[in-house]
Amino acid sequence: MKTKKRITGQKKGVAASPSHLSRRRIVETARAHFFQHGFRNVTMDDLAAELRASKKTLYAHFPSKDSLLEAILRDKLQRVRVSLRQARNNNTPFPDSLRASLGAVQSELDELKPPFLRDMRKAPGPFQRQEERRVRLIREHFGQLFRQGQRDGHVREDISPELMIETLLASVHAIMNPPKLNALGLAPKEGFRELIDLLLQGALVRKGGK
Repeated sequence: MKTKKRITGQKKGVAASPSHLSRRRIVETARAHFFQHGFRNVTMDDLAAELRASKKTLYAHFPSKDSLLEAILRDKLQRVRVSLRQARNNNTPFPDSLRASLGAVQSELDELKPPFLRDMRKAPGPFQRQEERRVRLIREHFGQLFRQGQRDGHVREDISPELMIETLLASVHAIMNPPKLNALGLAPKEGFRELIDLLLQGALVRKGGK
């Protein structure tokens, strides 16, 4: 029988009522444990104990574990969207904006540990929707960023922005596939760091000429 991974650090206390236990607190707690231990390995009982609440209280906010997962994934994407928007600040030089944008994507990937990535491949529903939203966000943000970089003379004009975006998407997909990274002998953080170096060195106009 598969043993569920229990959440550590649980505290005893009075159970919280729905009015005193916010959706935000539930999402934050579940987010940390889902991403670290995997969606399947953390139960609603685990979360209720961690939050010092009853399962009934959790279900008053989220009708199912899947709906809680959906809320977590949407919240995560919104954070990335905000980080990308900040990275494109008009006062930020293009190379710094590109690095900050790639760093925002890397931060998203770093938070997802192997148990959660394995769960993603086994449960295509909410994860597929999240992947579609992520792809749209990356295409929109980096498409605008690369085209602006070309207009400003920072990005080589002979490289298609669409090709750069597809290369980025393919790399993100590979990084979210632990067996593929293992075959390459890379950790997720190392893989993305190499991607950043490759993208910056290959796409940016070198100082002194194109």
